[in-house]
Amino acid sequence: MRPLALADLSALVRLERSLFGPAAWSAAMLAEELAGPGRWYVGADVPAPAQTPGRVLAGYAGLWFDGDDAQVMTIGVAQAQQGRGIGALLLDALMRRARELAADAVLLEVRVDNVPALALYDRFGFVRLGRRRGYYQPENVDAWTMRRALDSEEAPP
Repeated sequence: MRPLALADLSALVRLERSLFGPAAWSAAMLAEELAGPGRWYVGADVPAPAQTPGRVLAGYAGLWFDGDDAQVMTIGVAQAQQGRGIGALLLDALMRRARELAADAVLLEVRVDNVPALALYDRFGFVRLGRRRGYYQPENVDAWTMRRALDSEEAPP
């Protein structure tokens, strides 16, 4: 795990596009997020495939803090790396950051059909508050709004 910076933009754009296709955020939007006030992004690297030196970005997550509540902006894990616990490590990093910032709670929105993400958030103690109709565009898919209250002394799940 490591904080993401503007130097990671090209790797982040590639991963975002592989995960979300036409609905992916543009490079300009991602750059604005990485540099935005109150934003904190973290990445997870894994060893590069055989015959390739170095490491590659396997996942990323973002948190926004407005002074009261923190909001999970995104969590994305490369398809080849899904099911290996990277999403849980990323969410844990976001939760720790929210506690460091003394956030009252962590909020998020997730597609109602994203079963793995819902299971992850359930394990971390998020509560479903309601359903936003047609939130994800252009697919017109509903989203659950979820919340997890924080106690700064509380240990991560």
